[in-house]
Amino acid sequence: MSEFIRPSRRSLIKAAGATALAGTIGMPAISRAQSEVLRFGHLTPRTGFLGPLGEFAVMAADLAVEEINAAGGVMGRKLEILKEDSVNPQTASTKAERMIERDKVACIIGEISSASCLTIAQVAARTKTLYVNTGGNSDALRGANCNKFMFHVESQNSMYVKTCGRSLMQQGLVKGKRWFSLTADYAFGHDLLKVAKRFMEANGGQFAADKLVPTDLTDFSALLIEIRNAKPDLVISNLAGNQITNFLKQYSEFGLTFPVAGFGFDTALAWAAGKDNFGGTWPVVWHHLIDTPNSKKFVQAFTAKYKKPPENQAWGDYLAVKIFAQTMSEIKSTDSMKIIEHWEKGAKFDVMKTREGYFRKSDHQMMHEMYTVQAVGASAKNQWDIFTSSAAVPPANESLEIIATTAEENECKMA
Repeated sequence: MSEFIRPSRRSLIKAAGATALAGTIGMPAISRAQSEVLRFGHLTPRTGFLGPLGEFAVMAADLAVEEINAAGGVMGRKLEILKEDSVNPQTASTKAERMIERDKVACIIGEISSASCLTIAQVAARTKTLYVNTGGNSDALRGANCNKFMFHVESQNSMYVKTCGRSLMQQGLVKGKRWFSLTADYAFGHDLLKVAKRFMEANGGQFAADKLVPTDLTDFSALLIEIRNAKPDLVISNLAGNQITNFLKQYSEFGLTFPVAGFGFDTALAWAAGKDNFGGTWPVVWHHLIDTPNSKKFVQAFTAKYKKPPENQAWGDYLAVKIFAQTMSEIKSTDSMKIIEHWEKGAKFDVMKTREGYFRKSDHQMMHEMYTVQAVGASAKNQWDIFTSSAAVPPANESLEIIATTAEENECKMA
């Protein structure tokens, strides 16, 4: 136990004078603790239908911070990440504001719900604090709802649809075909359905039916009966979170044989369904089987720490933390406007794929490759490696922007 020594009146006056002098010459007095710690805010749903994905996000963010601090931190400062369950849009907004105003975080990272992304982005714009979305897919976030302080590591819905759409066209499942779609009844799903319909209209297909599905629905039997009666050429999932797991399990139990594909997908949800229930063609922003040096390094570190491989949501949150740390170290600043300027100039980042990624200036969407995966069924060698993957989409001879929204499709008016 250390002894408490009462400071003399002279020492107190001297200290006060030094503090005042520092303020006078433009050197704000900060505490030792403040100078040694740099805080990031992390928000993601850890409960509810998106909770299983949020847990991967948290694990990945923790791993990234651990690696950054082991390498010396950010500009010599230890990185600390403040984590909260965002729960719903209103809670997400409240917690983002508290992290910024009370906890003085340098930035906000995270989210999966597009609706919550929007409320966080509004706080970010008002407080001029950077926010990087790691899981919200809605085109509208990069379109009509874009703002200067929001960037996107996660791909937009158009990128998912155009990536998977290429595979479906190769399989002859688009032109002249009838799709039966199931869509999550919230902002993400509505936006995804809009994009899917735009794709179908442009490529000669039509919808036999499209059904909105409440996010708390667990019994798909009535919808599966409708699918059986409709006899579609393809069943399309625009579902989200554990909706996908429940649907895949029950689709298999019903013994339906219509081809299945999805425009929204997370590998953790396929793992939860199991190799005997997972089927079809699905787009994914990243997966644990990608054969690049940094991807394999990430998978190895994550698996060693958590005893299971990372899934695509883990990739997004891990990458966002790393990008912020790399940028702050490179430009020697945590200032949001300086970081924005750096990213808008086309800074490149290793995104664990075959090409580097960059943030598109027009809407702040990260441009990077995607993949399409196909279920392998009972032949899977373990509970994780339950699919095979396409090569990177788009291929090396095409621009990364070919799968993103075009200037005509995008409504973003960046302030």
